[in-house]
Amino acid sequence: MKKIIHTNQAPEAIGPYAQAVEIDSFIYTSGQIGLDPATGEMVEGLENQTHQVMRNVTAILEAAEVNTGNIIKAMIFLQNMDDFSVVNEIYASYLESPYPARSAVEVARMPKGALVEVEVIAKK
Repeated sequence: MKKIIHTNQAPEAIGPYAQAVEIDSFIYTSGQIGLDPATGEMVEGLENQTHQVMRNVTAILEAAEVNTGNIIKAMIFLQNMDDFSVVNEIYASYLESPYPARSAVEVARMPKGALVEVEVIAKK
């Protein structure tokens, strides 16, 4: 059975989607961008957005009663692939080895002009 995951510690959905869905002990998050959940506004700059994205992902996982150590797959979307090394360093600071599988791709545009977006799949 599908369970919707929601927390006030991450931004409200800006469209017809859930922050995350749990099914068969897997948690699938929606893509998280650098929105501050307290203000609903995008934080400024690549580094700040990346930290906010990872805080948002962490909060959603905690609402699902797991942590970043439960991530088995991460997908990173970048406005500019030249930003990969900065995002990679910040992303890694929120995880512990062994790291999950991961993809990173450059995309043309993201909601609200985001520079980075991350979605994850975690296992309870």
